[in-house]
Amino acid sequence: MAAIRDIAKVCKSKNAGPFQLTVDVVFETRAQYDAVAATGVLGPALIARLYGVPEDEVLFTPYPAGLAFKATIARAIPAGDLGDTDVYGCQQHAPLLDVDIPVNDWPDAGR
Repeated sequence: MAAIRDIAKVCKSKNAGPFQLTVDVVFETRAQYDAVAATGVLGPALIARLYGVPEDEVLFTPYPAGLAFKATIARAIPAGDLGDTDVYGCQQHAPLLDVDIPVNDWPDAGR
């Protein structure tokens, strides 16, 4: 098992705009991306549970060319609006960081 924080970079995508949140989970190598994809852990059901939204409102996109998974949901509060407390964007990807991925033989980073 490995936590996402230890095996991937997680970042808020700039593509989402003020009314949506897009979070990218990006891997260093194809072997790592493929190993995580094979587990089926990353998907719309996980995102829905972590962010408290209905599963049918999650746009989840595996992006093999970028060695990434992208998840887009509606923002509860538009960016920059009154009540938006996440001015740096770091809280938006925090729920994903501690998710465990059940990979027994984790592929190396290609070094």
